[in-house]
Amino acid sequence: MILHIRVVPRASRNLIKREKDRLKVYLTKPAQDNLANIQLIDLLVEYLKVKKYQIQIIRGRNLRDKLIKIDV
Repeated sequence: MILHIRVVPRASRNLIKREKDRLKVYLTKPAQDNLANIQLIDLLVEYLKVKKYQIQIIRGRNLRDKLIKIDV
């Protein structure tokens, strides 16, 4: 499964919202030193009920728009 995700770092709270064809994820961590990506993966683990090793960032590691692969 491939997910298109828009990340908003330094938000006031962690939140996942569904938009038309992607998820919009609000993260409290800043987008430096990979902190936001780590928090994104942790949040997706809870939201999708999968293991951490099943989530992989395919594209957008340093961008707000990300392509995430979920191995089911």
